[in-house]
Parts: sequence; structure tokens; C-alpha cells
Amino acid sequence: MGIKRRTPSVDLLMKEFHNSNGAISVIELVNRLQMQINKTTIYRVLDKLEDDGVLHSFLDKNGSKCYAMCSDCSKHHHQDRHPHFQCIECGKMDCLQVDIHIPNVPNKKIITSQILLQGKCESCS
Repeated sequence: MGIKRRTPSVDLLMKEFHNSNGAISVIELVNRLQMQINKTTIYRVLDKLEDDGVLHSFLDKNGSKCYAMCSDCSKHHHQDRHPHFQCIECGKMDCLQVDIHIPNVPNKKIITSQILLQGKCESCS
């Protein structure tokens, strides 16, 4: 896992993820960084970081794309096949480090899977 080209935009986005405890929606990133990076650049850099195996994405309960840091992924192989959790009270999103079994389906090659669990986080319970 590595970033091929470090730019000020890449550094700003990566700082957001290093300072975050969980996943961040693209809408939240645009709102946080709109004074420093234009929206198109944010989307382009997020796509590139996902392609490079630095970030992975999933859809939240509203269908918005969210991103989180990958662990042990590469440009050629994403290892992050895990469920995500979204708090229905505060909206906090986390990667859940639990084992899940993705079934083999005859005549199909599963590339990715998305499981979003919803409930109340430790702060809202």
C-alpha cells in the first residue's frame, strides 16, 4: 500500500483520515475542505487513493459514499472485506474488525461486498 504521488491535495485528504476514528462521508469531506480544495479534486483524489489500495469505500444508510483507511491492501488486491457500522443517532461510522464469510456463488466472481449494520454506538447507547 502506498501513495505514488504526494500532492498538497493528497496530504490534506490523508490528514483528515489520520485524524478520524472511523469512516468519513464524501459529503463531509467536501464540507470540511471546500475552502482548501475544489470538489472535483476531492473526488478525483479519493478515487485514486481507492484505486491505489489506500482507502476503501462503502455506501451509508442514505446511499452516500463513505471512505475509510485500508489495512494491508494494494493496488491489485483489496483485503478489506468487512462489515461497517453506522450509528442511527450521531451518524458515526466504523469499520468492524470481525470475520465474515463471503459465499462462493456458482458461475459468479464476487469482487466486493457491502454490509452496513445500523444501531447505536457506545456514546449514544
